Amino acid sequence: MRYRSPSYRRASGSSVLMGDRLYWLQWLLIGGVLIVVGRLFFLQVMQGASYKLLASNQHELRKILVPERGKILVRDRADGTLHPLATNRDSWQLYVEPRNMSKPGEVAQVVAPFTKETEEVLVERWKANPQDPYEPIAKGLETPVINELLSKNLKGIGAAKTWARSYPEANIGGQMIGFVRMDDTSGIGEGVYGLEGSFNDVLAGRSGFISAQKDAGGRRLMLDGGKMRYAVNGSDIVLTIDRTIQHEVCARVKNAVETYQAMSGTVVVMQPDTGAIIAMCSWPDFDPVSYGETKDISVFNNPATYGSYEPGSVFKAITMAIGIDAGKVGPNTTYTDPGVEKIDTFEIKNSDEQAHGVQTMRQVLEKSLNTGTIFVERLLGREAFQSGVEAFGFGKKTGIELSPESVGNISSLKKKADVYGATASFGQGITVTPIQLASSFAALANGGRLLRPYIVDEIVYPDGQRKRTEPVEMSRPISARTSELMKGMLVSVVERGHGATAGVPGYFVAGKTGTAQVASSRGGGYLEGAIVSTFAGFAPAEHPAFVMVVKMDRPKVGKWAEVNASPLFKELSSFMLSYLEIPMERDVAAPTEIQSVPDLPVEAAAGAPDVVSIDTGTSVKPEDAVQNGNPSEENPVSIDASSTAPTQSSP
Repeated sequence: MRYRSPSYRRASGSSVLMGDRLYWLQWLLIGGVLIVVGRLFFLQVMQGASYKLLASNQHELRKILVPERGKILVRDRADGTLHPLATNRDSWQLYVEPRNMSKPGEVAQVVAPFTKETEEVLVERWKANPQDPYEPIAKGLETPVINELLSKNLKGIGAAKTWARSYPEANIGGQMIGFVRMDDTSGIGEGVYGLEGSFNDVLAGRSGFISAQKDAGGRRLMLDGGKMRYAVNGSDIVLTIDRTIQHEVCARVKNAVETYQAMSGTVVVMQPDTGAIIAMCSWPDFDPVSYGETKDISVFNNPATYGSYEPGSVFKAITMAIGIDAGKVGPNTTYTDPGVEKIDTFEIKNSDEQAHGVQTMRQVLEKSLNTGTIFVERLLGREAFQSGVEAFGFGKKTGIELSPESVGNISSLKKKADVYGATASFGQGITVTPIQLASSFAALANGGRLLRPYIVDEIVYPDGQRKRTEPVEMSRPISARTSELMKGMLVSVVERGHGATAGVPGYFVAGKTGTAQVASSRGGGYLEGAIVSTFAGFAPAEHPAFVMVVKMDRPKVGKWAEVNASPLFKELSSFMLSYLEIPMERDVAAPTEIQSVPDLPVEAAAGAPDVVSIDTGTSVKPEDAVQNGNPSEENPVSIDASSTAPTQSSP
């Protein structure tokens, strides 16, 4: 056995220990290298885009984090091409950097025209704070202006590229389009009013974000847990609006307001079989480009959807349709017109203050007799009449995508006094909107279907996917038979009644006039001499291509709707029938005779009430009635009362 000294044993143990240490040190070094390599891979590959973004300039950051707003487009019928009503353009923000200026005086001379300050004031402020790194000067500048400024090569002047909303088509309906209010801090616009406001979430897209900190030197650092999300651009919306018709409507409603010296005018054109809006325009309007210059902000609201008013005799068509559909009357049902109705303490007269004797329901609409629709409302009863009015969509929103939208007011129908139902039957004491009227007349024209009006045909998403809007039937307030009967009766209004000035040679036009008094905003009664004129109708009557509502608010020229609203309806109808290439239905030179009015087929009319004579309770004899009293129009109704009439029913 060999002897080993203690010193040898100690040396051997030390070698083993040293080997273990080297072994573990080696693996520690390898582990450290792997950690470093992994971290570098994570930073350069996994988060390379983030760090590249952090190192980028403000313009690059903006491009990645701020979404591009979607466009609002309309289609040209001639070739199907899309044209922008709202799009984006390059815009620049001009700024100065006082700490980098070498010639403050020259810089002030260049930028002073873009401020409200003098060159001296600017220089004095910059010298007082020479280390100021940034001071905005002007925004919304166009590229040529910025190029000229930067070409001077002055230190301390800079420009940041942003975007601004552009509206290429002038005078095409600012209230329908709305506008975008820019946020200078975020650079993201907010849609306000019209389509810009109603579809802001769709058009605006989604902003990106980056989570980072800065070091002592001001450099951005992506620390553990830092996150980044790229912006998602907004979607485009394609409207149902016909570009050519919209231009024509906007131009002619403006001209009509000026010609008839009206406070305002509104036109809505709708496709009766789908509910698609073909045109919508009012005057006065505003320019979305310079919305900040608008003095009266109420003009931002769209009168077609927001402006509720008492419609007057145009509503008689609705009352008559409800009565026919309930089986209470037919086109040839008769009553004896006394010329005046005494209800409670009120006397309600026809507009001509005449008694017409025995009259049919067709004649009630032709001559626009107030006593005739009171007669129909009585036969229906208040509950059935109210249900019929509600079924036509009055008293609630239509559901069109534009906001704000008014529901109107038909609450007077819930009141017990008989006078409320009587006045509502001819459109006084209740309020409606032009879009509600258009929808209800579309139901008269399309077989009885109340459709939800819509103005956006499709949404085009950034990835190219499309979402089409489909027609939605809200209810069926009347039957197809009633619709056909009403078509014939409304054609009679244009052929033989007060709607004659709405007629278009060569076509059968259906419609109804309405001239209503304007309720006082001071809590009772009506404004002296103030009226609202309306014509609602469709053409061609048999197979309507469009439904249109024309409203003129407080015209000074012409006392009746047939003098101002109906002629505008005729102008626009003539244009659209030609533009849409709809063949004429009859000889232009054909005389207007009773035989020329399309009659309802015998089988469709079979269920209508027989011709009956129903007296309203007065003793006026047919031979004593004025048969040829056919003045200018129907409403305003004339009321004589021993006491003040209720606020919502005093015509």
